[in-house]
Amino acid sequence: MTYARLLLEAQRLADAQEQVDALTRERPDAPEAWLIQASLKLQSGELQQAQEALERFTQLLEAAPASEARERAMTQAWLMHAQIAEKRGDLAQAEAWLARIDNGAELLSAQVRRASLLARQGKLSQARALIRATPVKTEEDERLKWQAEAQLLREAGEYREAYDIQGKAVALAPDDDDLLYDQAMLAEKAGQPREAERLLRSIIARKPQHHHALNALGYLLADRGERLSEARTLITRALEQMPGDPFITDSLGWVEFRLGQRERALELLQQAFETQPDAEIAAHLGEVLWSLGRRKQALQAWREGQRLNPDNDTLRETLKRLGVQL
Repeated sequence: MTYARLLLEAQRLADAQEQVDALTRERPDAPEAWLIQASLKLQSGELQQAQEALERFTQLLEAAPASEARERAMTQAWLMHAQIAEKRGDLAQAEAWLARIDNGAELLSAQVRRASLLARQGKLSQARALIRATPVKTEEDERLKWQAEAQLLREAGEYREAYDIQGKAVALAPDDDDLLYDQAMLAEKAGQPREAERLLRSIIARKPQHHHALNALGYLLADRGERLSEARTLITRALEQMPGDPFITDSLGWVEFRLGQRERALELLQQAFETQPDAEIAAHLGEVLWSLGRRKQALQAWREGQRLNPDNDTLRETLKRLGVQL
C-alpha cells in the first residue's frame, strides 16, 4: 500500500494501478486500498469506477470505530465524491458532498470550494454568506477568507466590491506583494487606473525586480496610450527577469504597436501566441494584423482566441471597437 501511494504521488499511474489491483484482490476488506483505487480512477477519468471504489471504501470504514484517522479518511472520500460530481456537471451534488465536511483542518478549504460551486450556480450572496460564516482560528485563515470572497466577486464581474474586499486581506498582510498586486489588478478592472498605477509603483519601489508588477504597469500605460517610452522600459525590465515569457512578450508587442512599430509588434505577438495560445494575445495579434490590412489572418487569429476563451474581455472589447463580427 505504501508503494502504491509513492507511485501515485510520482504520477506513475499505471504502476500504481497494478499494485492497487493486487491489493484489492488479496485484501478486499482493506479500506485504504479502495480509497487509493478511487483516487487512481478519478485521475484517469474513470468516474463510475471511482465512485464504486468510494462506495466500497465507505462501507468498510463505517464498520470501524470512531477516531480522528477515520474522520480524516471520510473527509478525503467526500472531497473525491465532490470532484466526481463536479466533473459530471452536477454542481449541486458536489456542494452537498462538501457540506458533509466538518473536519477542522479541512473546513475552510471545503467551505471555499462550496462557495465557488454556489457562485457558479448563480447563488453569489449565499456563497459569500457561507465564507463569512466559516469560523477561523488564525489571522492567516481570516486573510484567506477575504481573498476567497474577493475571488468570488472577481469571477462574478463585481470588480469594485472585489477591490474593497481584497483591501481587507491586504490590511492583514500589508507587506505581501502578491496580495497588493491582486488589489492593483482589481483596481484596474474596477475602472480606477490611477489607483492601480499607485499600487503597482508601491510594489516596484519595494521590490524593483517584481516582474509581474513591472509588466502590469507597463501594459497599463501602453493600453492607455500614456508614457509609452516608460512603458517599454518597464516591460523590457520584466522580460529581462523572465526571458521568453509569452505574456510579457505580448505586452512588449502591444507597446510597440502603440508606438507605431507594427511589424515589430507583429513579430513579438506571433512569437507570444506560438508559445502560449491565449485569447488576450489573440486579440492583440488580430488587431495588429487588421491594421496591416491582413484581414483574413486577423479574423483567423480572433476566431482562435474566441475558441480558447469566448468570454475574454479584451477580445470582446477589441471586436466591438473595430466593429467586427465573427
